[in-house]
Amino acid sequence: MSTAPEIRIDQLTGLRTLLAPGRAERPGAPAAGHRESVGDAAETCPLCEGREARTPPEVWANRPGGGAADSPGWQQRSAPNLYPALVPADGPAGIDGPLASGLSSSADPLAGSTRANDPDLFKKTSAEGVHEVIANVPRHATALAELDDAELAGAMAAWRERMGAHAEESSCVHLIVNEGPSGGGSLEHSHAQLFALPFVPAEIARERERHTAYNQRTMGGHLLEDVMVEEVRRRERLVAIDGEATLFCPWASRSPYELRLVPRTAEARFDRDDRGAELLGRGLRALVALFPGGVGLNLWIRSAPRGTEEFHWHLDLVPRLSTRAGFELGTGVDINTYPPERAAADLREVLAG
Repeated sequence: MSTAPEIRIDQLTGLRTLLAPGRAERPGAPAAGHRESVGDAAETCPLCEGREARTPPEVWANRPGGGAADSPGWQQRSAPNLYPALVPADGPAGIDGPLASGLSSSADPLAGSTRANDPDLFKKTSAEGVHEVIANVPRHATALAELDDAELAGAMAAWRERMGAHAEESSCVHLIVNEGPSGGGSLEHSHAQLFALPFVPAEIARERERHTAYNQRTMGGHLLEDVMVEEVRRRERLVAIDGEATLFCPWASRSPYELRLVPRTAEARFDRDDRGAELLGRGLRALVALFPGGVGLNLWIRSAPRGTEEFHWHLDLVPRLSTRAGFELGTGVDINTYPPERAAADLREVLAG
């Protein structure tokens, strides 16, 4: 059986799955319900400065002092993922039309079915795109919360650089940070992963549609900007605010202490903005103060898909304090046992202290 990544579409829902069996071979990956020890991670880490030969050849690096590719002296560095969920294509990673829409697809086995033409219920396509790993710092920091202000700002600048590099050729660019075993992290070294996708995932497509519909209904209003203004006015879920952005626990938070960082004025694409680093640092420090023993987390950047004008980028951060079980997995509806109003009050208290 091939280990090449592929896209499969569920016959009942039309939702996509990326099948990437090769990723099971990466060090620290979960296998048969457990994780194997990878020894002293700091001594063997392939993302630390000085071990550039242990990754695929870099595609980009921030080297303030100059220097050759795949050599020390960098502040942030990006290389193809050694265990990719997407593989490069000969042409652009995305296309216009139904495949890129996120809500329908020419690859959907039911899209063009008729009584006279039986659909292929097991259709698949190659998972073409880009999957990069971005090392946030050269030293062996194990969490974003360990980065100082300059390092965190540098990491976010690198994320913007790499997202912008793929924004025009891909249908959607999605950037994530996974930390800790509960967050799906398989390498300790603080890093982000970038996915340049040949389609717009359904959840992102749905959000895009709601931004556009709200803008048209209100004759120019921006959905997330108006939500943010109201969150600041009510203050119940507001955690922190500065001159660039706001940080709050979303009204319909899906899990305890979920955070959303939103720039104070609407900008569709994350790579065209430079706001939010200081406030993200405050949010990370607040979580460390609340959970000094450490907690896994997931972070992702929601940026406008290609060709989308009406959108408002945001950063979502979810500490892994709960488990999605049968109800959540079976219905797509999350159960959150800790109201966002209480979570925000806890976070404000530790920031004030």
